[in-house]
Amino acid sequence: MNEAAGRRAKHEAGGTPIPSGERLRFEDVSVELGGRRILEGVDFEIRPGEVVGLLGRNGAGKTTLLRLASGILHPCVGRVLLGDEAVGTMSRRRLARRVALVPQDLHVAFPFRVGELVLMGRAPHQPLLGLESEHDVELALEALDRFGIAHLAERGIETLSGGERQLVLFARALVQGPAILLLDEPTAFLDLKHRVEVLREVRAFARSGRSALVVSHDLSLAARSCDRIVLLGGGGVAGIGAPAEVLTRENLRDAFGIGVQSFPGPDGGLVVVPDRLEEPSAAE
Repeated sequence: MNEAAGRRAKHEAGGTPIPSGERLRFEDVSVELGGRRILEGVDFEIRPGEVVGLLGRNGAGKTTLLRLASGILHPCVGRVLLGDEAVGTMSRRRLARRVALVPQDLHVAFPFRVGELVLMGRAPHQPLLGLESEHDVELALEALDRFGIAHLAERGIETLSGGERQLVLFARALVQGPAILLLDEPTAFLDLKHRVEVLREVRAFARSGRSALVVSHDLSLAARSCDRIVLLGGGGVAGIGAPAEVLTRENLRDAFGIGVQSFPGPDGGLVVVPDRLEEPSAAE
């Protein structure tokens, strides 16, 4: 067992209790932004132990739902519930102990170093105005090792590539120790190897009894890595269920406005591709 794996085993064995699973529910949620109704009547839940993919065209409301779940936005109608509590009634600190958001990117006002930024994930668990503990530092180091970015610990976050920044943000979220991960296109800037590694971490996170809500534009990877798919379209939920049930030709044409084909992949996955890249001829 390598050093990183040894630290992980120690924490999971008792150093840091894995939080119990909680249900995240969007209960008849509607959202208005800038006087325009973005979403209406959204109603679904994420159960402990599952990874749910959130798909839809640009502007369908995917990121908006993540912001609702993380308490950044509030619905004009309906409720977002974490367990039996409305997210909007919880303090930021208390919510951060249970939910972690991995944004598409991070814009910081100060040139934080990578190690400092990952360690900030422990802030919800520290005393107010308190310093990080030795255990907090160990968790941050373990997360850096896990994603192969320990060598970046002293680098300024502003000097990193988009892919490196995504790995740092994911490491910070895991250090936070949440019951629910909210991920906004977590593999968008990553090469294939790191995409697979990140999705494996998401699957492992769910196997521990926790859950993840993942926004993605990669339909094939979503079908491969998610237990269920929520497809957004027309201002609400256009489909929800197992990937093979939702990612049909008809549903995807309605949601994205183009023709697609899906083929069975290995281990029950799906490969989703557009019908054609050429413009149809006038005769067609």
